[in-house]
Order: sequence, then structure tokens, then C-alpha cells
Amino acid sequence: MSRTMRKKHLLAGLAAAGVLGVGIAAPTVAFAADGDTPTPAASATESGDRQQQRADRQAEFAEALAKELGVPTDKVTAALEKVREQHKPAGRPERGNAADRQAALKERLDQAVKDGKLTQEQADAITAAAEAGVFPGGRGGHGGPGGQPGR
Repeated sequence: MSRTMRKKHLLAGLAAAGVLGVGIAAPTVAFAADGDTPTPAASATESGDRQQQRADRQAEFAEALAKELGVPTDKVTAALEKVREQHKPAGRPERGNAADRQAALKERLDQAVKDGKLTQEQADAITAAAEAGVFPGGRGGHGGPGGQPGR
């Protein structure tokens, strides 16, 4: 490969990295400028609300299924729990709470900074974006577009 081609590839890579950096930093800066930075307590409350809503929907489903089948609701609930456990992916760790995920992200980012893969500024931007709910599984467990839960 010629020296000119290598320079072009290097410049293209640097340009892509710059675009990625701006893509991560711009929404974070815009979000921070709004002054709507969520507090960890608010995030925990939102997560708790969603968990309660999910539990309520599951209870309604079990109740409707029990009524349709003509069996007690507790029997349907127990059967659903048993099936969930049997179909849980093997080797997949339990998903921790938001604070655990944030701590794990911080550890990975700190290591990337230490290894020279990221600057501290980039790590801080990623952390801020995660706290703002930009990434799937971030604050409150938002998924991708439209806030759909990640699977």
C-alpha cells in the first residue's frame, strides 16, 4: 500500500473518530444545557415505577389466563414463574440495577483511559450520555429509538 493511501486511511479513521466524538458529546452538552439532569434518586424512582407496572401487567395476565383456564390464579402464576426459569438463557448473568450497571461502566471506562484507548474527556462524555439515557440499558433501561425496552 502506498504512503499516500495509508495517510488517506489514517485521515478517514481520524475523521470518523471525530464524528463519533461529536455525536456522543453534542447530545450530552445539549441535554446538560437544558438543566434537566436527572438525579440518581429520580432514576431509581422511574425504574421502580416501571418494575411495578410490569409486575401489575404480569399479575393481570396471570389472572386473565387463570379465569380463561378455570384454575386458581396462584397456580397460573407459579407455572409462569417455572416456565420463565426454565427458559432463562444459560450463562447469562442477572441484570443488575442501574447503580450496578453505572459502576460497571465506570470501571470499564477507567480501564480504557488507563490503557490509552480513551481520553478522560471521552470517558466523561460517555458517562454523561449513559446517565442521560442515550444508550440502551442506560438510565432507566431505555432501549433504542422510541424508548423501547431492550431485550
